Amino acid sequence: MSSPRVIIQIAILGAQIFGKALAAGAKQAVQNAKHRPGMAEEAAGVRNADAITQTHKMTLDEAHLILNAKKGDSLTTALKNYENLFKINSPSEAPKPSTPAPSNAGPSTASSRRTGAAATAPMRFHSHYIQSKVVRARERIEAEMKIQQEAEDAQRSGITPDAEVPPAAPSESKAPPPPPPS
Repeated sequence: MSSPRVIIQIAILGAQIFGKALAAGAKQAVQNAKHRPGMAEEAAGVRNADAITQTHKMTLDEAHLILNAKKGDSLTTALKNYENLFKINSPSEAPKPSTPAPSNAGPSTASSRRTGAAATAPMRFHSHYIQSKVVRARERIEAEMKIQQEAEDAQRSGITPDAEVPPAAPSESKAPPPPPPS
């Protein structure tokens, strides 16, 4: 056999093997999707969670970790950490232009440009992703605090939030039935 023919046969055989493996993988993926829908939410820990966790796509523990706050800390501590993290991850302000040096100043202008406002302030990089996570963590903690506050208010007023409203007592005077349609 000639060498080009062997190379072509090897390439065809390799493509067939790769195609069969790809088809089998796709078939398995379809079966997994049919068997367990919503696996991505479950992997994120949100599938079997309460409504607030599903709404914010973040557990309360994750929110506390992001804001570096303990569970028993007050909202002010979490908000203080939020302000700090938000400020650190926000884009830095553009440096203010300094007065241009005269063009005939000579070689000393290069050193004066290095010591300008941009050289003294370190360059800050921001992360929109981290900043959005910080905002979502604050929203999640605030939502939890709001629910706790509503529960406390309801408890103070004597109404339990999960209590069912008793059915109204049947009244003694019933309204007459409507007339039959004609």
